[in-house]
Amino acid sequence: MSKQYKVAVVGATGAVGEVMLSILAERDFPVGELVALASERSAGGTVKFGGRDVVVQDLATFDPTGVDIALFSAGGSTSKEYAPRFAAAGAVVIDNSSAFRYYDDVPLVVSEVNPEAAKNRPRGIIANPNCSTMQMLVALAPIHRKAGIERINVATYQSVSGTGRKALEELGRQTAGLLNFQTVEAEVYPVQIAFNVIPHGGDFTDNGYTTEEMKLVWETHKILDDSTIRVNATVVRVPVFYGHSEAVNIETRDKITPGEARQLLESAPGVEVVDERAPGGYPTPVTHASGNDAVYVGRIRDDLSHPRGLNLWIVSDNIRKGAALNAVQIAELVAAGG
Repeated sequence: MSKQYKVAVVGATGAVGEVMLSILAERDFPVGELVALASERSAGGTVKFGGRDVVVQDLATFDPTGVDIALFSAGGSTSKEYAPRFAAAGAVVIDNSSAFRYYDDVPLVVSEVNPEAAKNRPRGIIANPNCSTMQMLVALAPIHRKAGIERINVATYQSVSGTGRKALEELGRQTAGLLNFQTVEAEVYPVQIAFNVIPHGGDFTDNGYTTEEMKLVWETHKILDDSTIRVNATVVRVPVFYGHSEAVNIETRDKITPGEARQLLESAPGVEVVDERAPGGYPTPVTHASGNDAVYVGRIRDDLSHPRGLNLWIVSDNIRKGAALNAVQIAELVAAGG
């Protein structure tokens, strides 16, 4: 009989936590016991796992002794406080926040890109990357290994679900209000998001970039283990509920043609190529990404302004692959390694 694991999902009532629970069941992860954890105000409620109701327990009073794997998706402050406690009690913590991503002794793992990094976890913690970085590198890693990427220019078009449930509600509320000729107010975002685009994600830093943009720089270097790659990012929030999109331009060390890139991507794990030169022959958040696991790539074409440049359009569900699925895939790597 294969080993069964006691798995804790921290933030089980949140948007990502709910998807983590569904993916654990969908992929038949060997869960012997499932513990759903959240804040005191959510304790006593229930969440669905594998067709049954699981009572939510209070994270603050829970004893982590005996937990084998803990999936955290409850925000950075919660992770900083509780993840070390779970790790000290013997659990392997897979954390979805940015709390530990930049520590040298915490691996930052994309399951299709650097799975071997999950083996070396001296703190007992493995970090899940930012959703935008993750989908970009699932697509770019095969090209980097073949031709060597020297520079990445990326503009993201990020859905509101990346900001959380309140952002989803705000987009819905504002959209309904505007369609009924009502005045709307912005609460989650600094300006109206409905029928608008906002070139801002995270906090502004001293160099004029935002933290969401700098994550694409730092995390690319760490995951690909190559700090020489130059990354220039602009993050934009768009009025889409689920699914992030990215317009990516790369400059490679060796010339790679669109056809060669397409062949690499068609055989790359986790990637689906949707690249027909016809109306609708490209992936979008609604038609492809939302609710699905793959990273979709299209609009693969030469950069006419650079002899070794290539353009790609990359789309993925930021809640599934960008957060929940990769965390479960990391858990599978941990289980496979004993």
